[in-house]
Amino acid sequence: MILKVKNISEIGGTVKAPPSKSYSHRAVILASLAKGKSKLYDMLYSEDTLSSIRVCEALGAQITKNGDYLEIVGTGGNLHNSSSEPIDLANSGTTLRLMTSVAALSDNEVILTGDDSLKTRPMGLLMGALYSLGVETESLNDNDKAPILIKPGYLGGETNIYGNVSSQFISSILISAPLSELGVSLYVLPEFKSKPYVNMTLDIMRKFGVRPIKIYYLKHDNCDKEVKSCKIDEFKVMKQDYVACDYTVEGDYSSASYLLSLIAINGGKAKIKNLFRDSKQGDKVILDILQQMGATIVRGDDYVEIASNGNLKAIDVDLSNAPDLLITVAVLAAMAEGTTNITGVAHARVKETDRIDTTCRELEKLGCKLTEYEDGMSITGGVGSGVVDSHGDHRLAMAFSLIGLKHDIQITNGEVFDVSFPNFIESMSELGFELELVE
Repeated sequence: MILKVKNISEIGGTVKAPPSKSYSHRAVILASLAKGKSKLYDMLYSEDTLSSIRVCEALGAQITKNGDYLEIVGTGGNLHNSSSEPIDLANSGTTLRLMTSVAALSDNEVILTGDDSLKTRPMGLLMGALYSLGVETESLNDNDKAPILIKPGYLGGETNIYGNVSSQFISSILISAPLSELGVSLYVLPEFKSKPYVNMTLDIMRKFGVRPIKIYYLKHDNCDKEVKSCKIDEFKVMKQDYVACDYTVEGDYSSASYLLSLIAINGGKAKIKNLFRDSKQGDKVILDILQQMGATIVRGDDYVEIASNGNLKAIDVDLSNAPDLLITVAVLAAMAEGTTNITGVAHARVKETDRIDTTCRELEKLGCKLTEYEDGMSITGGVGSGVVDSHGDHRLAMAFSLIGLKHDIQITNGEVFDVSFPNFIESMSELGFELELVE
């Protein structure tokens, strides 16, 4: 389907940010591993999070939607896969990465698979790190990608992993570590990208009763020979149980970036509720980015106010800890005056798409002048009308719709925003930007 602008009225107002996708995934998985009954409030029910719900149910958790909360009777870590059929995770890379480690806690084999896009995600680093912990996995296509067979058994011990490909590999091991036989010491080798996502994992693990220990220190072993010394993060997680709890999911800064950018590009004022000042989400940096580009930002305890005259200026920005903002910032740059340099996002090449490549190619279709680099891009403001393709990437569809504020734009395969922000059209409409899907 094609996503395009239906109408633009007075831009501004008040809207609630959608629940965090990252926290929703983690809450479902941890509640499913816990002993007892949890109630999860303000859950995000998107295509991705529904994949996490399905796999947790398949491994023994009892999950029921009751009014305004999701009730989960946990397994206490005693997972059971009652079917020999592969578990379909659709397009959810987060579910695949987090559950590859968790599935080893099952009493029998588990096969995780998904759609064609999911089967392109590299998993070899995680599989190798798990092998050192006594977890046997097998890529059934022999290419270190899904479908992946996970055999039962999770001894624990020591392992290491590079931190520059996906923070979800690190979160996957941390989440499963308390239920291993020996506990886990995990060494994250340089460079450690997207640290805030791991901090989110540690935060919610504590909410469910687990106390991981993190030690940050200088170490000379396990580094490239050319490096005389390097910093390594060590996470030590003792064997322990998750405990059920009632948990409320906070608002999502990644999804809110589109609501905030709407005001920044067009001009106007808005209040976005359910965005917490003390959030551990790395994508909270969107507030600093918009402020540097010329918007006025007011941070409340549980809301953000933004005002803009619509005249944005170029900046230099390192998104190494917030790769999910790449496409949003690229669109902001295309609508700003001057040349914006985006760096630190080489790991964005292994998301739903190669986000550096697809973003550059689609901006070029609109006449944008840019230079692509291995870890980012330089974008000179100036973009026109045209038709672009989402490539099945929810973030590209949502970010590129913002160009419709000032130019005619159509996005094919535009319906994919359901992956992370099912109410995207309705939320944008509350701020005066009406979008529609047409055949």
